Formats: sequence, structure tokens, C-alpha cells
Amino acid sequence: MATVHVTRHANDHRLFLKLAIAMALVIVLGFSTQLAMGRSSFSAPVMVHVHAVAFFGWTVLFVVQTALVGSEARQLHRRLGWVGAGWAAAVVAIGLYTTVMMVRRGGAPFFFTPAYFLFMNSLFVLGFGGLTAAAIVQRRNTSWHRRLMICGMAILTGPAFGRLLPLPLMIPWAGWGVFVAVMLFPLAGMIGDLRRVGRIHPAWWWGAGTIAVIQAAVGPIAASPPGIALYDRVVAGGRGETVAPLAYPPFPPM
Repeated sequence: MATVHVTRHANDHRLFLKLAIAMALVIVLGFSTQLAMGRSSFSAPVMVHVHAVAFFGWTVLFVVQTALVGSEARQLHRRLGWVGAGWAAAVVAIGLYTTVMMVRRGGAPFFFTPAYFLFMNSLFVLGFGGLTAAAIVQRRNTSWHRRLMICGMAILTGPAFGRLLPLPLMIPWAGWGVFVAVMLFPLAGMIGDLRRVGRIHPAWWWGAGTIAVIQAAVGPIAASPPGIALYDRVVAGGRGETVAPLAYPPFPPM
């Protein structure tokens, strides 16, 4: 019986480590491709660079933590976990600030309406924070903790997929295209559970369900009177004030 438990734990660890590395590779590929194609530059506002450092730092920490939990360095994993909790909170705060800054500057990507972009980014970064916080609360319940962390991290692959997918060709379904790509990671976890133990752990349903609920809510909230009122407050006094919240920005010049 003990042998079965150890084998199952080892199989779980291999799955989670593969998912963590795959998510990190998607993020690196998405943003490095953007830089190589000249769509990103180091002339962006300082806060964008701060956001990038926090984002990539969290990604590295996530992979390291996932690797540590399968080794003998459990104590180091626990210590770094509290660093990670603070880092995750910083990712949420910086993500919200950067989103607001971009919308105020009239800098929403042209394949999203500005209001949709504001609520999509904001709600999903809050979703990341919520799933990560839930995982921390469940840190002594390893099966829940690891799966909720994977679901939270999957959310952060959204911006990278946004740079890899042909989103201009997917208007007005660009947001849903990113959502489908993000959901590949929880889906892989579910399939892994079915193959190893014959059932899907409920943590996957909670994590994937959270992502799905957020995605379904973004459009209606962005187009609602309260959503437009909040958008107007966010852009008041900025260049975004002159941009129609529910109209797609013009395509950039070739």
C-alpha cells in the first residue's frame, strides 16, 4: 500500500513539474517572440518593465517551487512559499496598476475593446490572486494545493498566448481564443488524474470553473452600465478618455 502511495506521489510530481515547465516555456516563447518581431521595446514606460520583472520572477519561482516539492528540500520549499505569497500579491497589485495605466493612456490592444481589455486583465489577475490564496490556505492538503496553484498559474499564460495566437484574425472572439488555450493546462491535469487514478480531483473543477466563470463574466460586465461607469472613472483625465470603450481601436499602420 505504501509503495502505491509513493508511486502515485511520484507520478503526480512528474505531471505538475511538466505542466509548470510547459507554462514557463509558453510565457518565455510568447514574450521573446514579441520582442524578436519588434512589437515590444525597452522604450516602454518604467512600470511596464517592473511588471515584466515581477511576472517573470514569479514564473521562475513557481517552477523552482514545483521542483523542490518533489525533492528532499521540503523545508526550503516552505520557506520560499512565504516569499511566493508576497510575490503573488505584488503580481496582482502591479498587474492591476499596469492595466489601468495602459487603458488611461489609450493603449488597449486593437483586438480588444478598451472596456473589455480593462475588465479582462483586471478580473483574471484577481482570479490568479484568488486561486493562489486558496492554494496557500490549502498548503497542508497537497493534492488541493498543487492543483489550485497550477490553475492560478495557467491564468498568467494568457498574455503569452495573446502574443502567440493570431488574435487580429480572431476578432471578436480573441478573448475566447486565449481562454481556450489557457484551459489546456487544467485539462491536461484532469486527463492525468483520469489516467492515474480513474477520477478527476475536485480541485481541478474549482480551478477550471473559476477561470470559466471569469471568462463568461468579462463581456457582460464590460458592456454593462456599471462597467462603463467604472471605465469612465478609470480613464478620466487621460488619453483613454477620448477612446470609445466598446469600439475596437484602429489597426496599427503596417
